[in-house]
Amino acid sequence: MKFTTRTIVLSVLGLILVIGFFMGCSAQRNMVAKEEAVITQWAQVENVYQRRADLIPNIVAVVKKYSEFEAKTLENIVNARAKATSININPENLDEASLQKFENAQNTLSASLGRLLMVTENYPDLKSSTKFDALMTELEGCENRITFQRQVFNEKVQDYNTYIRRFPNNMFAGFFGFERKAVFKMKQGSDTTPDVEKLME
Repeated sequence: MKFTTRTIVLSVLGLILVIGFFMGCSAQRNMVAKEEAVITQWAQVENVYQRRADLIPNIVAVVKKYSEFEAKTLENIVNARAKATSININPENLDEASLQKFENAQNTLSASLGRLLMVTENYPDLKSSTKFDALMTELEGCENRITFQRQVFNEKVQDYNTYIRRFPNNMFAGFFGFERKAVFKMKQGSDTTPDVEKLME
């Protein structure tokens, strides 16, 4: 009788271990897939920010052609661009601090770009330049894409974070080293895309 009871107990424990193993494998595969989706989307976020940064040298080059343009304004935007493009973030370790550092640099660049566009008001010839107008149209498109890609990124991160926090996934997440990732936080007025033309008015 003892042997039978022991056999049953061992069989049940073995079954629990097998079920736990397969549940863990399934959870780990899903966590990897969701984390990869976050990483892929982060690359899209970086791509649209880089596209905006790549426009800046062209904007500066066009603006420089107009004599006596504020040199300090141009210097500020060049420096802000250099800082923004120098920050590299590992999307596998996307915590609040690293994302905040990235966002601060991008916000500084946005502010410098906004000041540059406001100063162009003093240069009617520059505002009427077809090349400058084309760059402003492209910049507006970049701002729209940035807003969209940030939103998609937040959705992917929310999906990932929710998945790893649900029971029983949360037990496996810690074991496999999956941690919550940070999202872009909305600032006041950031729910609307910057209007480049309004900045220039």
